[in-house]
Amino acid sequence: MNPGTRAEALRRLAEAMPAPTTELEYDNVFQLLIAVILSAQATDVSVNAATRKLFPVAGTPAAILALGVDGLTPFIQTIGLYRSKAKNVIATCRQILEEHAGEVPRDRAALEALPGVGRKTANVVLNTAFGEPAIAVDTHVFRVANRTGLGKGRTPLAVERALLKNIPAQFKVDAHHWLILHGRYTCQARKPRCWTCLIQDLCDYRHKTPPPGEPSLVAKRATGKAAQRPSLKAAAKSPRRKPSAQHKV
Repeated sequence: MNPGTRAEALRRLAEAMPAPTTELEYDNVFQLLIAVILSAQATDVSVNAATRKLFPVAGTPAAILALGVDGLTPFIQTIGLYRSKAKNVIATCRQILEEHAGEVPRDRAALEALPGVGRKTANVVLNTAFGEPAIAVDTHVFRVANRTGLGKGRTPLAVERALLKNIPAQFKVDAHHWLILHGRYTCQARKPRCWTCLIQDLCDYRHKTPPPGEPSLVAKRATGKAAQRPSLKAAAKSPRRKPSAQHKV
């Protein structure tokens, strides 16, 4: 993609999703932070199922800290890595109460100092809760950015930097959500739904998936080459050229 096609692709995404947001459920910044911590290597659906039971019972740092690891575990044991996440959540609640007066810090360094919070989680909170132009690169964003050409890189940090460089300022706040949702429902990992994609004509991805029932471009090319290639039977039946007189011995 060049700057013009990137801008047009983002314009189309903005038109289709004018108010994108996370699919995690929460009522305040603290609950968003906890939900994002729990969502590592887990689906939003599984996290929402757990937090719908947890947050009405304990939805503040003090309330979750009072549960302790043993009290928190039953609420989140359906989520992957729940044992380590329970320890991190309790430690994070304690640190928020002791060092930040019970409020989730808005500073990146302070966020990343919380147990269980890395760069991706910090970016989600900074973007979703505080409206900052941060781009969290999860597996969906990484895939979509590289496939489309919006921001290519071999690591999540490289992709994040490429996206921040390539995306015009007016699109940066919402870009994170557009790319996640586009990757989750359209530009899927195993079989992207290219025939439904609103930016497929701008995308750099070469192996676009055709509509169901239609052969792919690769299959079409293979069929065309096979049709041009003579069969072994035809080659066997073709007459051999007789040697010319000047070559007879």
